[in-house]
Amino acid sequence: MFLLAVFFAGLFQLLLGILQLGTVALYFPSAVIKGMLAAIGIILISKQIPLALGYDEPDFWTEGFVNLFSDNKFYKNAGNFYQHFSLPVVLITIVSLSLLVLFGDFFKKKAKWLPLPLLVVLAGVGISLLIPVINPAWVLKATQIVNIPDNIFGEITTPDFSRMLSDNRIFKDAFTIGMLASLETLLCAEAIDKLDPLKRKTPVNRELIAQGVGNMACGMVGAIPMTAVIVRGAANVDAGGRTRLSSFTHGVFLLVAVAAIPFALSKIPFASLAAILLITGYNLTKPGLYRAMFRLGWNQFLPFIITIVVILATDLLIGVAIGLLISIYFLVRNNFKVEYNIEQHRESETQFFYIKLNSMVTFLNKVNLQKALYKIPKYSVLTIDGSDSRFIDYDVLEMISEFEKQAHEKHIQLILKHVERVSVTNLH
Repeated sequence: MFLLAVFFAGLFQLLLGILQLGTVALYFPSAVIKGMLAAIGIILISKQIPLALGYDEPDFWTEGFVNLFSDNKFYKNAGNFYQHFSLPVVLITIVSLSLLVLFGDFFKKKAKWLPLPLLVVLAGVGISLLIPVINPAWVLKATQIVNIPDNIFGEITTPDFSRMLSDNRIFKDAFTIGMLASLETLLCAEAIDKLDPLKRKTPVNRELIAQGVGNMACGMVGAIPMTAVIVRGAANVDAGGRTRLSSFTHGVFLLVAVAAIPFALSKIPFASLAAILLITGYNLTKPGLYRAMFRLGWNQFLPFIITIVVILATDLLIGVAIGLLISIYFLVRNNFKVEYNIEQHRESETQFFYIKLNSMVTFLNKVNLQKALYKIPKYSVLTIDGSDSRFIDYDVLEMISEFEKQAHEKHIQLILKHVERVSVTNLH
């Protein structure tokens, strides 16, 4: 039944792409996308630290960031951590990180044809095979090494289409999977575009169509649903990938490796992979990013940092949603501040007021503008100039027209420039 849901989730994504609905990702603010990237970088680093130090219990971080330091859980985990600490794993991690840090620039500039992460993995395999010769007690545990089943294709399961109409939950789950996969993919695509040194834009609708077809295939062959993932995209950028061929060959190499040499993959220590992902995570959440966002001001920094905190406390989609709401708040707040400029001067006994409307005047500006109008004293001259306005909301025009009657009663001379008078509807 789950595979049926995955199949129909892919069909749903295919329809989203055909209907050109992928452009929703373009409406997410840059601060939120950067916050998502930084949060994923932090999560990535935190998930690799136990593996990099030899901790082979998978539940070290399961309490989450919020509960980690409560009820002595940190001390309990720290005690378990010490018991599972592994010196040979730490050695592999140190060597791997040293290679990545010391020779990263050299391989990017002088030896682009040879991927440094591959050398790191080979070095890790070599050390893991060498250290038991030096000290038999240092042999790595099975939980500290990659494990690929020998007959992985023999375990393929297919969906049972005979149950398609027997349970409505299939379509409900398909919609949920399709929506979550699409949102995560669109957000990740927008984030990866920011990492691309050539600053190209992902064709998001084509991405949804391709992923929809891919998830339909996943459902047919017994796979879990796939989405775009920042880790793979960031690793691709770091490796110098420039075209779609890099993504395609990535998949081909994975398939060939799992099919042809599972015994070789099963010799790779997790510590080497952890070191590669630690560098990838650091590149996503560099300290310079936080300094740069802080210099942009609170309207950029707060959505950025709140997105990070909420993602760490909950999950990616909730964090992005909260960050988006904070960005909208600042947008509305700033919009309130710039709806108009007001000047005044006095000639003899008469006060002159001049209100210059800005380019966009919406219903959000109505309250503050109305307060300003009703503060104009009696026997004054008021000019409202909308010559620079590209758009003035009907609600604002209606409010100005209502004020015109009040102005007559208060003996205020009202002059409207490029501001349309509208008929005011009497609801009584």
